[in-house]
Amino acid sequence: MNLDNKIVLVTGGGSGIGLETANYISQKGAKVIICGRNEAKLAEAAEAFNLHSIKCDVSIESEVLSLFEKIKKDFGTLDVLINNAGFGDYSNLLDQSLESMLSVFETNVFGAMLVGREAAKIFCEKKAGSIVNISSTAGLKGFAGGTAYAASKFALRGMTECWRAELRPFNVRVILINPSEVQTPFFKSRKAEINPTKLLPGHIAHSIVAALEMDDVGFIPELTVFATNPKQV
Repeated sequence: MNLDNKIVLVTGGGSGIGLETANYISQKGAKVIICGRNEAKLAEAAEAFNLHSIKCDVSIESEVLSLFEKIKKDFGTLDVLINNAGFGDYSNLLDQSLESMLSVFETNVFGAMLVGREAAKIFCEKKAGSIVNISSTAGLKGFAGGTAYAASKFALRGMTECWRAELRPFNVRVILINPSEVQTPFFKSRKAEINPTKLLPGHIAHSIVAALEMDDVGFIPELTVFATNPKQV
């Protein structure tokens, strides 16, 4: 896919992997829309990187429907969805509350489905498009304290496989990206300093763009990204 002049939506685009990816794709000539819950942060990011912003909480169906109505009105169509919005809860099983687990699933799973569904309607009608779901290596292997987060990413991986089977006949590519530990604002809220041997959001943005830029005759179903030789600092 040549990204020049393509219309791209990045959910959770106000910071971290989402913002880095939006900026990188914009530099390729695409018109990039970022969405998220924090309207002020979105507007600031959009102004700084020449992006378009629309406030949307992907876990709320009415907001997702409004988002796509605005995209169709303002841009006419959509070519790429980067399904990036997500967050984690790291309680051990004995401390895991249903409320916090549902909250993770509402964004990481149900929100991804809602946005994916609306994008797929556009893509199937025009028989072209790409969906990139941002998962995690936590969707490949669980870990202590990962009940909510890992389960949500396993679910996203399962949905991705289903969408791929359903959408390939419409020439729609569905790609799963599995980053290992990435030092984002989400990461930095739990750890004090940046480790130069571990991944940064730009590394994942590069992987996403590389997968998208493959000629449309083929696609990479799943891509896992590890740091080469991470060390503790």
